Amino acid sequence: MTMSKPVFDRLGLGLWIGAFLVVLVLVLLSPDTRSVLPAYRYGSQQFLAGGPLYNVQSEMGYLYAPAFAALYIPLFKLGPHLGGLIWHIVGFSVLTFAAMRQARKLGGSELPWLLSFGLFLALPMALGAIRNGQATILLTGACWLLTLTALEGRRAEAFFWASVAIIAKPTAIIMLLLVGALRPRLIPLLVLAVLFVLVLPYAFAPAAYLNEQYRVFAGMLTSMAVDNASHFVPTDFTAPFTRIGLPIPDFGATIIRMVMALFTLSAVLWFDRKLERGMAGLAIFLTAAFYMCVFNPRVEPNTYAMIAVPAGLAIALLWREERGGMPASVLSAVLFLTGLTSVERHMHEFFYPWFRPIAVTAIAGFLIWWFWAKARSKVMNEGPVANG
Repeated sequence: MTMSKPVFDRLGLGLWIGAFLVVLVLVLLSPDTRSVLPAYRYGSQQFLAGGPLYNVQSEMGYLYAPAFAALYIPLFKLGPHLGGLIWHIVGFSVLTFAAMRQARKLGGSELPWLLSFGLFLALPMALGAIRNGQATILLTGACWLLTLTALEGRRAEAFFWASVAIIAKPTAIIMLLLVGALRPRLIPLLVLAVLFVLVLPYAFAPAAYLNEQYRVFAGMLTSMAVDNASHFVPTDFTAPFTRIGLPIPDFGATIIRMVMALFTLSAVLWFDRKLERGMAGLAIFLTAAFYMCVFNPRVEPNTYAMIAVPAGLAIALLWREERGGMPASVLSAVLFLTGLTSVERHMHEFFYPWFRPIAVTAIAGFLIWWFWAKARSKVMNEGPVANG
């Protein structure tokens, strides 16, 4: 770390911001190239016209809650160039703010290096989703900030970020459930956030229209699963087995997801009780992001942007705490290079869709084990408490 510190104190942050500025230029020049924003604009257009938001015959297109369509209307009105520009800025700013807030919570020495090096490692894996304008970027930042504010007991902020996360993507419910388990006293507030998001569109559209859209939306969510007849190719933990000709049956995949959900819950409860507060926030969100990337049935390559930045910061923290070493070096290389597997067509065809779930499982698995070891070491150092 001593050798790399002068290089990464500002280089990583500079590359992170510089790459985003390039993305903004590309958005201005060609807003709909390699972009999901046409689907967002379609949702707002249909919402204004009172038309159907969802195509139940397709697993692509507009897949978000009605509140997303309602709140995206101002950006739709601004047009693809200016509206797209603002959307990219919002998502990127929220994610960067979350990373900066997490770095401050970690404390200790060399915080600029910690943040900069972590963002540098995350850049290749996160850049595709940033370029496409995917709501995953906003979802990641909102869920991360929800985690930190909930652990700090900031109720108003927790309500705000819970609402933003649910609006960004329905999968945020996983993070809300974990936060509710960590802080039961926040459960009424989290329920209120969900109800707020559900009720919000009724201020902009007739009740009969929205009732029908919610009915279709609920049916679409419950029907989403691994479907080999669909053109959508899941990139979750089932992908490597499907690639080698040993697909996991839906029932078996569901059992594995339930087991991993229990593991995730156990891990975050352990981290909350045993780790120092700043490190606990990172460990909890990293574990949750790992589950949401690898064990969510609706996963595509750019979904892994959700774990890129927390994994980058965790590797930087590992590097700082252990003063470098082979594990930190290997994890740094694997995270950085994994994000580069889609830069060339032939390389993408070879690694898609099986490689990312394997690489992320290896990275997150080691980091979760390291956090667990740190918590266990802290418990052992404190020693038993004498009674009597």
